[in-house]
Amino acid sequence: MLTESYFVSVAGPPLANNTAIAKDAGIYEHTLHPSHSTTATFKKSSTTRNCLAVSETHVFAAQEEKSTVHVYSRAKGNQEALVTFSERIRSIALQDDVLFLGTQEGRLIIWEICTGRQVTTPACHVQAVTCIATTPYHLITGSDDANLHVWSVPRLLELDSTIEHEPQETLSNHRAAITSIAVGRSVNPDTNICVSASKDKTCIVWNYQLGITLRTLLFPSSPLCLSLDPCARAIYVSSDDGSLYAIDLFAEKALLGPQSAEESSTAIQVSSAFGAAPQEAGPASCVALSYDGTILISGHPQGQVLRWDLSSRADSTELTNINASVTNIVFVSPLPSPRPTKPIAVVKPFLGSRSYDFTSQLDSDMVEDTRFTKMLNSNGLPQDVLEQAILAFQAPTEDTVGDQELRKENEELWEVINEQRALQQKTLQRYLEAKSGKA
Repeated sequence: MLTESYFVSVAGPPLANNTAIAKDAGIYEHTLHPSHSTTATFKKSSTTRNCLAVSETHVFAAQEEKSTVHVYSRAKGNQEALVTFSERIRSIALQDDVLFLGTQEGRLIIWEICTGRQVTTPACHVQAVTCIATTPYHLITGSDDANLHVWSVPRLLELDSTIEHEPQETLSNHRAAITSIAVGRSVNPDTNICVSASKDKTCIVWNYQLGITLRTLLFPSSPLCLSLDPCARAIYVSSDDGSLYAIDLFAEKALLGPQSAEESSTAIQVSSAFGAAPQEAGPASCVALSYDGTILISGHPQGQVLRWDLSSRADSTELTNINASVTNIVFVSPLPSPRPTKPIAVVKPFLGSRSYDFTSQLDSDMVEDTRFTKMLNSNGLPQDVLEQAILAFQAPTEDTVGDQELRKENEELWEVINEQRALQQKTLQRYLEAKSGKA
């Protein structure tokens, strides 16, 4: 059975004296399936919303109201590095081996964790970058200035230092600070979307590559956080009044795509919630969906981590209480994408021009097995060798170089023989004509 894990971070001091909870623990790793349990804890961290990122080997946590990022090794379970930047970090996101950081001054910092290369963009946002969403090709940043910027990841990673870093698109339909962003990674144009939440009590669905608004969703209260279904078919939103909403984008009355009955400019009022957080827990400050999209996990200011079964829409069940304000929930895919290399240690960022070294652990052989090694490691003749031999017997033989020369000589001899026969036939005909003339 596949095991599915998720990470939870907290901010602030403990809410009560509880000796059952590890002292100074700031990040927790939990196993959701097959049974819920705490598998690891990482200490000395206070992480605000949108400031936690997890890779296969490391955990990155930007510290509350600071310019530092704590790096933890998942294999060793300890803090591996403390990285300091020039500005306070308000949000982070990880894409492969690149960590993107949004700053209080509206800048974007790009850190290649395997080489230490660092790139800093100008202050394209007027206020702090509060949330970041990534795909392999695009980066979307949201800010307190109510704008979203769409960036090209390959252009941000250009080695040419003279290139000016500017966003490809600016999405500016919101009228208040952006609180959360989620992006789909589908190749289908109907589901290759971005969803943003704002304090103006709206969520907007975007075609972020073209900068087009696809649908505006209106809520009774301000949405705090959101999560997008793995297939980008539904949006799950938590609002500041404790309500949890599920918006199906392709239901009987589709909101997106060619089946949509209304114009994209028509705003949709969302009023019915599928659940509400318990009053003693407070509104969910972060939500995340499981790998198959059937379970929603929510984190709350009073330390509760709740589970919502989306198939039955039943009431929530409490998974654990961390005794501190929960700020981030990040799922780890049980089926990670295969990669030929993985960094065994992060390299601290260095701002400036220099040569970079890449140190990595090889997960597999760089060269496939040769035919000789396959025959050496097999008993008797390998199956593929026998099949090739049988096919060789069945196939017509090919002319070798010697056969081709012999064939050419035979053709030349036949030409000589044919010429002799023709000459003999002409001679015989003249003889018969001469004989008949004498007669």
